[in-house]
Amino acid sequence: MLIDSHCHLDFPELAGDESGVLARAKTAGVAGMLTIGTRLDQFERVRAIAERHANIWCSVGVHPHEAKEEGQHTPDRLVEATRHPKVVAIGETGLDFYYEHSPRDEQAESFRTHIAAARQTGLPLIVHTRDADGETGNILEEEHRNGSFTGVIHCFSSGPDVARRALDIGFYISISGIVTFKAAEALRTVVRDIPLERLLVETDSPYLAPVPKRGKTNEPAFVAHTAAKLAELKGVSVAELEAATTDNFFRLFAKAERAKCA
Repeated sequence: MLIDSHCHLDFPELAGDESGVLARAKTAGVAGMLTIGTRLDQFERVRAIAERHANIWCSVGVHPHEAKEEGQHTPDRLVEATRHPKVVAIGETGLDFYYEHSPRDEQAESFRTHIAAARQTGLPLIVHTRDADGETGNILEEEHRNGSFTGVIHCFSSGPDVARRALDIGFYISISGIVTFKAAEALRTVVRDIPLERLLVETDSPYLAPVPKRGKTNEPAFVAHTAAKLAELKGVSVAELEAATTDNFFRLFAKAERAKCA
């Protein structure tokens, strides 16, 4: 079975056809999903999706784009939200210097606050980084020296240095449909060297539909295409890739109950 480790089931493109999205995922062999919080003022609807389905979990966090309006200065609200049994991770958080919808210093402060929440709760951190690889690595390493925490670089599209720095502090790397894109040979080169026991698969749906679904609204069912490409890159069977990434998911997101995917 496969687990989509990062999707946005509350976004309008997917929420309007929730039953269809989940049915197609099941047919494609996707046995579970993690739907991601990006704003605290919208968290209840994210959590509600997880509450409706035994095999869906959620995270709580503020995306770096939203740091100007919702950036957290203390971990209290994040920690409080994790008391719910369906909340299995903190984030997504991190740095995005491509769009810079929020000032860099506010993104960094909120990022560090999410790390504090991850450290306090013991839940993994979900990290978004775009055009901020050096700064992201610096914050992760600095904070890790102040007290360990675990997590994942989601939708990985960076270079080998970011992968090395993340792996060195015990992080996982999650691969999206970008790895199937024609122009992503540099990414494929990095992915070949990432240990299989540290890889996850995701869609980041409704965005970044993989080949051969490019141009369509992405959805959890399409993670199977990403998994097939990863298996090819790692030189293993699709079944072995599925088993490894599923084991990795439940090792990292230990609060999620694997039995719910049976």
